[in-house]
Amino acid sequence: MSGLQRIPWNPNLTTPDRLRRLVALALTSGKPVALWRLPGAVHARLCLSIKTDSAYVGLPPALEATAPAGFAFFPFWDSDHNPPLFLPADLFFDLGHPEEIQVSATAAARLPELRQRFSALPDTQELPWHVSQQPAPATASQTEYEALVAAGVAAIEAGVVRKVVSSRAVRKPLPAGFDALTAFEELQERYPNAFVSLVSAPGVGTWLGATPEVLAEIDDQQVFRTMALAGTQPLLPGMKPATARWAHKDLEEHAMVARYIVNCFKQLRLREYDEQGPRTVAAGQLLHLRTDFAVHLAQVPFPTLGTDMLRLLHPTPAVGGVPKQPALDFLRRHEGYDRAYYAGFLGPVNLPEAGVARLYVNLRCLQLRPQEAILYAGTGLTIDSEPAREWQETELKLRTISAILHD
Repeated sequence: MSGLQRIPWNPNLTTPDRLRRLVALALTSGKPVALWRLPGAVHARLCLSIKTDSAYVGLPPALEATAPAGFAFFPFWDSDHNPPLFLPADLFFDLGHPEEIQVSATAAARLPELRQRFSALPDTQELPWHVSQQPAPATASQTEYEALVAAGVAAIEAGVVRKVVSSRAVRKPLPAGFDALTAFEELQERYPNAFVSLVSAPGVGTWLGATPEVLAEIDDQQVFRTMALAGTQPLLPGMKPATARWAHKDLEEHAMVARYIVNCFKQLRLREYDEQGPRTVAAGQLLHLRTDFAVHLAQVPFPTLGTDMLRLLHPTPAVGGVPKQPALDFLRRHEGYDRAYYAGFLGPVNLPEAGVARLYVNLRCLQLRPQEAILYAGTGLTIDSEPAREWQETELKLRTISAILHD
């Protein structure tokens, strides 16, 4: 699995101070950092890479036990200005075991230097988070977004696509004294069942999020999992998910995603899978329809199933559309901005307590810039979509991540 060795690390520091210094150790050297908390977990985990930039740009993740240990961070569209990243776990810190860190062979050879630099860091300092060099994305007014929705519905009526997922970006000023690590802690408290993440890397910038959607997992028992998550409505006071009623538009949107996953299995000639759902689940103050799929890899002669499914799934109909290529072509022509890493995927690979891989769709996220945050939200369009309702759905989804801005 991970190939990491445990070593004691500055036992006199508190856990928050040790975390902040480890993050500073990477950022002050211009290196990437990934911090995350798995859904339902108590403690967060940290991955630092100390190699040169070229060592981690563009490495494809493989959902197999032989893959290197690290953290994947992939864009919606792979491009020169939004490169796919795989951050090797040279240093791995589990906040549940704060007196030690785990190191790779590369890091072990540099431990004296790393310890010296760690000890020389000031007790308090402003962390130099990486900033994307790409221009801030264009934002859409309500009128412009409703026009995009109308164009999407027209494309569906014309038979160009059956579903397309439109999205928009929003720029909001950062509050005075905003601290990304504190915001990460707040997201953990607000959304205990989400995958909460803070990723910062050269050329990529800094991204913070709390996503409810699994893209692909393989656990320690060699079970592959994915999910269809589509359809949205607000979780109103006193409402129980089990009693939620769903509009035809939401049911059809969800069914398209579930059918797409089944078709991916069929492309690989796989028939031995478990399907459970749809059921209503809560994600923060929202409700979604969810269907879970599982494949017991020990029972099928398919060692590369995880990797092959990942390549077929991304981007899923929940973030792109159906059929995939016509929907993506529509978004390139009409959406009007660069999604970058929004609706891409991220997560640990071959790290302790993560199994082989735990990859999530990068939803409910924001990109940090020096004075502002870029927030993202999207909606799945079907022939029954109404522009005003879709705008309101993006407003609801933006509340998940904007809550930490206290605006």
